[in-house]
Amino acid sequence: MNYTDRIKFVPTEMKKEKPLTDQLEFGKTFTDHMFMMDYDQEKGWHDPKIVPYQPLIIDPAAMVYHYGQTVFEGLKAYLTEDNRVLLFRPEKNMTRMNSSNERLCIPPIDEELVLQALKKLIAIDRDWIPASEGTSLYIRPFVIATEPYLGVAPSKKYKFMIILSPVGSYYKEGIHPVKILVENEYVRAVSGGTGTVKTAGNYAASLKAQELATSKGYSQVLWLDGLHRKYIEEVGSMNIFFKIKGEVITPALNGSILEGVTRNSILMLLNHWGVPVTERKLSIDEVYQAAIDGELEEAFGTGTAAVISPVGALFMNEQEILINNGRTGELSKKLYDTLTGIQLGTQPDPFNWMVEVQS
Repeated sequence: MNYTDRIKFVPTEMKKEKPLTDQLEFGKTFTDHMFMMDYDQEKGWHDPKIVPYQPLIIDPAAMVYHYGQTVFEGLKAYLTEDNRVLLFRPEKNMTRMNSSNERLCIPPIDEELVLQALKKLIAIDRDWIPASEGTSLYIRPFVIATEPYLGVAPSKKYKFMIILSPVGSYYKEGIHPVKILVENEYVRAVSGGTGTVKTAGNYAASLKAQELATSKGYSQVLWLDGLHRKYIEEVGSMNIFFKIKGEVITPALNGSILEGVTRNSILMLLNHWGVPVTERKLSIDEVYQAAIDGELEEAFGTGTAAVISPVGALFMNEQEILINNGRTGELSKKLYDTLTGIQLGTQPDPFNWMVEVQS
């Protein structure tokens, strides 16, 4: 169904000055327009519109402020050498958003309407997409509960929005390896909780551990499971992979690990290449022993923002362990080059992942 004509467009009267590409930081600059629509129990989702980027006026009693009923997604648009605009598997993000909505008792969105709105918004703000290597247009769809009510219950009113941000590399290290601190005090999530959904509270709860890791010179934390404090779950806000004796291993989805779109794509690529890959429980002790035995060959995180982030060192058991002598591994580099090549349209797309945005 074509929803485009239902989406009202109010153009900005004053366009912003665009930042220099080499000065882009992640998530600090926003484009001229945004998408919005509202929900109430009588009308459902209604009034879809693209309007000038603007502050929100929300009641102080809005339930999002008090009970954290909010979810979000993150994906990117890329500008190719032949001036096409491509999205990477956006339908996966829309499906995951509705999974997050269901867990937090938020009414489901119409995935096709939102995807068409996203494309229209990008087409309108197309000239904000940076073209330099390592840059892209970051896309942030999100929902917040807006009913002014202090009772603990699902809100009866919501606002859905999409904002856009031209970005450079997520990590200043880029594709170069990062150092990771194994976290053994704080917990990211537990099975049955909200670890499988993208909700703000998950990230707020991670800040203390990240702050401590940063103070010690580490880029991210490696999260262990909340029950046994021994099984590896995620690294920072990314999924994590280890290559041990030629086999790539990633923690199996267990009810507390977010099912990353990049994670899924990496698994598909590895299977396509015939690289042995397994999803299973993986303990920090097994990784530690593999490092001692010289069998830990590579490690890397995966996510929308960083794509592939090689891990060059782990700090655990009161000592720092180098991985691949602190260098980017051959497989990590191949995965990064292939995935970013597909996203930028410079490499074949055997899975038909890319979706073109028409002007």
